[in-house]
Amino acid sequence: MEEEEPPSKSWSIHTRREITAKYEILERVGSGAYSDVYKARRRSDSATVALKEVHDYQSAFREIDALQTLQNCPNVVLLHEYFCSDDEDAVLVLEYLPTDLAAVVTSAKKDWEGGITVGEIKRWMVQILRGVDACHRNSVVHRDLKPSNLLISADGILKIADFGQARILLAPGFLDEGTYDQFAEQPSSNQAAFPQSSETADRSDSQFPREHVEKSSEKGTAEPEDLRMGEFPNDGDEESVTHDGAASCLATCTTSDLEDPFHSYSYEAEKGQVDENGSLTSCVGTRWFRAPELLYGSTNYGLEVDLWSLGCIFGELLSLEPLFPGASDIDQLGKIFSILGNLTEEAWPDCVHLPDYNIISFGEVEKPSGLEACLPNRSPDEILLVRKLLSYDPASRATAMELLHDKYLNEEPLPVPISDLRVPSKHGSADEGSWNDYEGLGSDSDFEDFGPSLVTGTKNGFSIRFS
Repeated sequence: MEEEEPPSKSWSIHTRREITAKYEILERVGSGAYSDVYKARRRSDSATVALKEVHDYQSAFREIDALQTLQNCPNVVLLHEYFCSDDEDAVLVLEYLPTDLAAVVTSAKKDWEGGITVGEIKRWMVQILRGVDACHRNSVVHRDLKPSNLLISADGILKIADFGQARILLAPGFLDEGTYDQFAEQPSSNQAAFPQSSETADRSDSQFPREHVEKSSEKGTAEPEDLRMGEFPNDGDEESVTHDGAASCLATCTTSDLEDPFHSYSYEAEKGQVDENGSLTSCVGTRWFRAPELLYGSTNYGLEVDLWSLGCIFGELLSLEPLFPGASDIDQLGKIFSILGNLTEEAWPDCVHLPDYNIISFGEVEKPSGLEACLPNRSPDEILLVRKLLSYDPASRATAMELLHDKYLNEEPLPVPISDLRVPSKHGSADEGSWNDYEGLGSDSDFEDFGPSLVTGTKNGFSIRFS
C-alpha cells in the first residue's frame, strides 16, 4: 500500500526560484490554517532566518504593513524583505526567533524549581510593554496578543510577532529613530523599568542592516517600504488596510505553539468575517485573551482590546495557568464573570450598546472569586497591575506606557538584566498533555454544553439567558 504524503505540506515555496536563489530552506518549523513557517539559511552570509509563507492575502498585506510601520521598534519582530506576485502566496523573510513566552511558562511549570522569579517576570513584562507601547504609539492594534505570539531570541530578547490580524486604526505617526534611544544599550545591572537602557540588540548589526534591504531585480521581491507605494498586489483600494479579513496567521517563527506535541494546551485564533464596508470585526484574537467587548460582538473598539490581552498574559506569567480558559465564547464570558463579577452598567455604562449585550445574559454572580483566588501567593501590587488591565470599561484600562511607570516595575526587586533570564529550548519540557487537549476555539454550536439556558422572544429577535 502506497504511503500517503504528510498533510498540510506546502511545496510552492520550494519551487519559487527567486526565493531559493537567496535562501536555503532547511525545515518547516510551524504550520497553521493560513501560513507555513520555514527555517532557512541566507546564502549570502549563512544567517538563519524564518520564511513565513502566508496563504491569505489580507493577512499578508496586514502583517507587512504593520511590520514596516514598526521597523524601528526593538521589541517587534524584524521584517527583512518579502516576496509577492499576483499568482503566488506572499513570503515574509523574518528574523528567526526559536522560542516564545508560552515555552517559558511551560518550562517554569515543569522544570524550574520555584517557577519564574519576580525579577524575571518584571523583565518579561517590561519587554512586552515596550513592544505594545510601540504598536499603540503608531496606532497599530495587534488583536491577537498571546504568549505564543511573543517570540524570544536565544539570548532573551522578546519581540511581538504575528501581525496577521493587526490593523492600523489611524494614519500612523511614524516615530523618529531617536524615540527609541532608550533601548540602545544592554543593561549591565538590575534597573528600574522606566526609564532605562535597552535590553535589546541594536538592529543595525552586521548580519541584518537596519536600513531597508536592497530591492532585488528578480520579479516578485520587494523591500518593506514598497508596500505603501502600491507594489504589493491589492484589491484596487488605496485604503485596503482598512478592509478586515481577520485571517489569522497561526504559525510564526516559533515551533512551540503549533508543533510541540508536549504542550499542555495551545492557543488557536479564529478567522473573522469581512464586513462589506470594511469595518472592524469582533471575530479576532484568541478566545482566552479576547476582551469582553469583542465577545459581545463589538465592531467599535480600539487599542484597548490589546490591553485586556496583556492582563490575561500577565496573569498567566504570575500563576503559570491561563486566567480564563473558556471552551466557547459563552463559556469564556462565564469564566470571566465568575472571577470579576457580571458586566453591568455600573461597571461600564456603555456596555448596553454592545450588539449582543441584550441577547445573551447570565445569572448574577453573587460572590465572584476575584483575581486574588486566581493569583495565590502574589503580592497586592502584582494583583493590582493585572486588575488595571482587566477593566470592563476599555477607557479605564492602563496603557502600556502608564504601566512602564508603575510602582511595581520600578521597585525592588528590579527587573533582572536580559543576560540573567532563563530561556527554554524550542519545545520547553515534555508534558503528559497534548495541544489537542484544547482545540475547540471555533464558534459556539451546542448551547447545551454550557448549562441550563432560557430562550425568550424580544422585539429585536430573541434573548438567551444562562444560569
